[in-house]
Amino acid sequence: MNDVAPATAQQTAADRLDRLWARGRAFLGTRYAVMGGAMTWVSERNLVSAISNAGGFGVLACGSMKPEMLAAEIAATKQLTGKPFGVNLIVMHPQLGELAQVCLDAHVGHVVLAGGIPPADIVKKLKDGGAKVVAFAPAAVIGKKLVRTGVDALVIEGMEAGGHIGAVSTAVLAQEILPVIREVPVFVAGGIGRGEAIVSFLEMGAAGVQLGTRFVCATECVAHPAFKKAFIRAAARDAVPSIQLDPRFPVIPVRALANKATQAFMSAQREIIGKFDSGELDMKAAQLEIEHYWAGALRRAVIDGDVENGSLMAGQSVGMVTREQSTADIVEELVRQAIGALAARDIEAAGVA
Repeated sequence: MNDVAPATAQQTAADRLDRLWARGRAFLGTRYAVMGGAMTWVSERNLVSAISNAGGFGVLACGSMKPEMLAAEIAATKQLTGKPFGVNLIVMHPQLGELAQVCLDAHVGHVVLAGGIPPADIVKKLKDGGAKVVAFAPAAVIGKKLVRTGVDALVIEGMEAGGHIGAVSTAVLAQEILPVIREVPVFVAGGIGRGEAIVSFLEMGAAGVQLGTRFVCATECVAHPAFKKAFIRAAARDAVPSIQLDPRFPVIPVRALANKATQAFMSAQREIIGKFDSGELDMKAAQLEIEHYWAGALRRAVIDGDVENGSLMAGQSVGMVTREQSTADIVEELVRQAIGALAARDIEAAGVA
């Protein structure tokens, strides 16, 4: 048996990692196939550009921005990075078509459509305008439908993620979707906080990964120090999903650190359900009110630092956020862990302690 020197194993592992996520790197145009999760108030110009400059792929969170605000944010981000980045649009936004046009006018290369099944006409509009379209697939059947619609890549996000979540874990989604959808790159998200996990999903067939919570305590992130401190102190079990009060009213659960705002959301739901029952609001309008509630509560925590009455949206990987680091350090740490996992396996196989 030939001995494998650790340095050689490291280089071999780095080369293999490059091959494992080559499809994702090519799709994003980046050094690493690591997408930044779009987090309202958090994923703005500073963090997005820092992720892209570090070799990943930053994604601006449009949230409830109006078209002119989004145009200004895209322009400001371009002043901070010459690397590729994307824009996340919420499909329920009443000005979705206008926002899509803003992205096209700004020559944004990738648009991520989130919060529901993207309208076929918007997908076509973006693709015809030269943008690559990424959408979220909560199940294999929906993923296949999205591929037929023309989306260029998928994100599968498990319930371990922060913010709005689905009902299925990342591990199950990966097993369900990665073996059967090969036509487009698939990025895995939800609960990923270390490089070893990245390797496991790449070896299952993922083109890359998406991380949000891990970047909240980046030094470039504009989140309030109190918001970051709450993340650093939290354990995985502290990030819990919100509760739906009425099965007639499908509220998408939101995972956040438990605080007073968690209870306040229950009261807000009761009020909105009352408006729905009385006919004052239709389903879409009510869902938008829920979205606006979270955007407002999130701003109070992220920007104002009110960590008691604001929303502390966080994924279960929050327990792996232990200190404030530069974005470049976070990305490089993830890559080192991934390479280390692959190298350790090779060394063990070669019989080197």
